[in-house]
Amino acid sequence: MLENYLPILIFILVGIAVGMAFLVIGFVLSPHKPDAEKGSPYECGFEAFEDARMKFDVRFYLVAILFILFDLEIAFFFPWAVVLDQIGPVGFWAMMLFLGILVIGFIYEWKKGALEWE
Repeated sequence: MLENYLPILIFILVGIAVGMAFLVIGFVLSPHKPDAEKGSPYECGFEAFEDARMKFDVRFYLVAILFILFDLEIAFFFPWAVVLDQIGPVGFWAMMLFLGILVIGFIYEWKKGALEWE
């Protein structure tokens, strides 16, 4: 019974060996030129001005949730588009209702100013 797992074990060992080989090759062949800029904690173009553990404003999370909400609607388009000829007018109008609700929500958020960033 254990011989059934031998190919899996070999696959795991080869994967680990290849990964470790790339890490070692990268470490050995990479240039080691320490630099003050490279050693800084942030490479975003400006110096850190506050503690990294500062609290984020709630608006950041709200905008992120709204982005996910309106972005995920695209994920529903692909399966719908694939089977559109099979589901007929009922499926078409169901998606139009779904899109209508999303558009109403988007307009509401836009009018409330939730998409504005100060």
